[in-house]
Amino acid sequence: MLKIDEARGVVIAEGPEGDSVHPLDSAEAFRLISRAWVRCGWDTKYVYSFSWMGRPVIQLPEDMLRIQEVIYRVKPDVIIETGVAHGGSLIFYASLFKAMGRGRVIGIDIEIRPHNRAAIEAHEMYPLITLVEGSSVAPDIVEAVRALVAPGETVLVLLDSNHTKAHVLAELEAYGPMVTPGSYIVATDGIMKEVVGAPRTAPDWSWNNPLDAAAEFAAAHPEFILEEPPFPFNEGVVTERVTYWPQGFLRRAGETG
Repeated sequence: MLKIDEARGVVIAEGPEGDSVHPLDSAEAFRLISRAWVRCGWDTKYVYSFSWMGRPVIQLPEDMLRIQEVIYRVKPDVIIETGVAHGGSLIFYASLFKAMGRGRVIGIDIEIRPHNRAAIEAHEMYPLITLVEGSSVAPDIVEAVRALVAPGETVLVLLDSNHTKAHVLAELEAYGPMVTPGSYIVATDGIMKEVVGAPRTAPDWSWNNPLDAAAEFAAAHPEFILEEPPFPFNEGVVTERVTYWPQGFLRRAGETG
């Protein structure tokens, strides 16, 4: 049980061993409130209320701003994203590349619905986007994507398609080798593990999720390090991100470039 007492300026966490009281200006208060906020946002479908340059983006804005920080720091030549949906995140990444004067995006989906394809292809950012239709783990699709990356290009990968543990593991195995040293492969939506019992969840999400897939992949691949990206600017006390992508950033050891 969590209580927020704004008059006293504290957060009270009730537990079996008694209450703990945390000032509102503390990192622990922020962590507790953020976890409750994320759960409330899940229940109310908060992430379904945003768009980028006219296309729906089914992501937490915090995650999009944080991945922007990573992209600007790594400066990849290519972003590969599995899962296209409405195309909003592809447009977002392409617009960053447009502003940076470099880079392009490859989007993969088992089914790109005609109305979504038409909207993406008509968009101003489409010249920086390549769409690939097919299963992200099918060998021919993986090879087709690999062929789109030129030797020496810096690659960053985001996994946002089928979020079962087995599928994410297969994607990590398929696209991990394409990630360049110093860059990342990101298993998104590990929040599934943390919202079991909420609306639109399944009991097996306690283990059948991207977060567990990322941990298992990292344990088997020492060249990848599970590492939250650093805050490039932080004058406050916050040390934990508000995110739908917990423990999903896998950095390939080495330096970019």
